[in-house]
Amino acid sequence: MKIFVTRQIPEVGLLKLKDVGHEVVIAGGEVLPHEVLIERLKAENPDAVLSLLTDKIDQTVFDAAPNAKIFANYAVGFDNIDLEAAKQHGVVITNTPEVLTEAVAEHTVALIISLARRIVEADQFLRDGKYEAWGPLLLLGMELKGKTLGIIGGGRIGRRVAEIMQKGFGMEIVYHDRKNNEAFDNELNAKYAPELDDLLSQSDVISIHLPLTPDTQHLFNQELLAKVKPGSLLINTARGKIIDEEALAGALQSGLLSGAALDVFENEPTVNSKLLALDNVIVTPHIASATREARDQMSVVAADNILAVLNGEPPKNPVV
Repeated sequence: MKIFVTRQIPEVGLLKLKDVGHEVVIAGGEVLPHEVLIERLKAENPDAVLSLLTDKIDQTVFDAAPNAKIFANYAVGFDNIDLEAAKQHGVVITNTPEVLTEAVAEHTVALIISLARRIVEADQFLRDGKYEAWGPLLLLGMELKGKTLGIIGGGRIGRRVAEIMQKGFGMEIVYHDRKNNEAFDNELNAKYAPELDDLLSQSDVISIHLPLTPDTQHLFNQELLAKVKPGSLLINTARGKIIDEEALAGALQSGLLSGAALDVFENEPTVNSKLLALDNVIVTPHIASATREARDQMSVVAADNILAVLNGEPPKNPVV
């Protein structure tokens, strides 16, 4: 059968598809414009599609690939896919959870430490020739031991971040989710905050680990940001549209937030110019899962889901 891959990914998963005799067509190394994606799908008429987070998979895409039994999304999130349209077409949608937990958690921790100790700012300070002598007030940061880390979203990544920061740095953990989580309660002795306002008011560091949904889009708006503990730090390695970047810039400029570290952005790949102008903002280009180990495993999981569906078996990671 024919599998269409919308963009080059690590070869390990694609080799699994080729080894059993399937034809694998790779679109190329760059993001396909939506209209080009539709044209390619019509031309290739694939039995399965391996899509990426940068692809908008909507009704028109499903119409262009009427024989595709599965769209295997190379991501944990699937906010790029119209799930209702997939149901109408009877198309299976899968994702790649679990295998990128460690990578994203480690990147989140790196951002927390870098922001708290002003690592990026200090690096630039020195490179700009501003370092003349040691000083008792030079680039003072925040010690993390004994501080409170607020985790918003009780999934695998949020729990792993909490575990590292509690066991490795002695931080207190408070978390917010739709309901309390036994892993947080029993393993980390964390406090459950049923109301998000309660978490924001007591957290020195706030880390977002939510999916993007209609309810979470612009969750962090001006009104919510006004409720954070003054001087706190905000980290986002989830989805950019969860934060209103104009409101975030205002909270940083006013000093309400001491800093922010972002791996995802509201209008990727564009980043709000006000944020880029601030020294107390760290930005990375959506690379939280960018380890060889994680990206290879994502490739394998996507391939395994395709193989299962093409063999008439249920996939391991169904979304729809």
